[in-house]
Amino acid sequence: MQASHFLSADCMDAAVTAAHAAAAILQTHALHRADLVIDFKMRNDLVSQADREAERAIVDILSQRTPDIGIIAEESGGRRGAQATWYVDPLDGTTNFLSGIPHYAVSIALVGHAGATVSGPDPLTHDTPLIGVVYDPNREELFSAMLGIGAWSNGRRIQCSGTENLSDSVLATGFPFRDFSFEHQYMPTLREAMGATRGVRRLGSAALDLAWTACGRYDGYWEMGLSPWDVAAGVALVRAAGGVCEDIHHRQPWPEGGYVYAANPQVADALDAMIAKHL
Repeated sequence: MQASHFLSADCMDAAVTAAHAAAAILQTHALHRADLVIDFKMRNDLVSQADREAERAIVDILSQRTPDIGIIAEESGGRRGAQATWYVDPLDGTTNFLSGIPHYAVSIALVGHAGATVSGPDPLTHDTPLIGVVYDPNREELFSAMLGIGAWSNGRRIQCSGTENLSDSVLATGFPFRDFSFEHQYMPTLREAMGATRGVRRLGSAALDLAWTACGRYDGYWEMGLSPWDVAAGVALVRAAGGVCEDIHHRQPWPEGGYVYAANPQVADALDAMIAKHL
């Protein structure tokens, strides 16, 4: 695949096809949750055969459709591509899924690497999420985005909210659940957000938190201690929807390290400042 084709309908179609295939597997298993084989990777970190089968379906489709692009997936690992890499989370919200809580998603992103030419004559100066697809099978909502073109929900263009102040904002977040080493940094941000905003929600899927920020349901979102496949597609969505999505520490070109904040442009600076004072 030529580098100029990374931002293409073919790549988007491959991701959407893979997301639907994975979701079909998840929903079939959801009908028989009691029969699932579940492994414990570490405390509060579970993986089931549903995750593995859904991931296998995604990897098979992406490998066939885009053989020259690397793939890094949550359960099976993989390899980084020379110019671009798919980041795959077959089931974001595993605890919700295993508990029968209908709030989880398939998340697939294409990240272009520094030096790759994706549009126009100039190569990328840093790694950049190019395409994001997040599919919520319970609501049958497909969120998709392409760098420089836009973001959509079921084909309808979406954009971040117009809320102008942090005090009027509804924020999403995620609590520490597996790695508690940053709890002393996170908890003060939560306490401050509780008093400084209209409300804070914690629903248990980072991919959907970012997708809902992109479509204006949330005005902002922050979380710590995630993995790149949790956030890559959501970064593409928020940015394509006119929002800000960055590394909390402002060290990485996208929050690959899993310390992320996202918001509409009016609220982003205030959210960033609220978090920064506790780091």
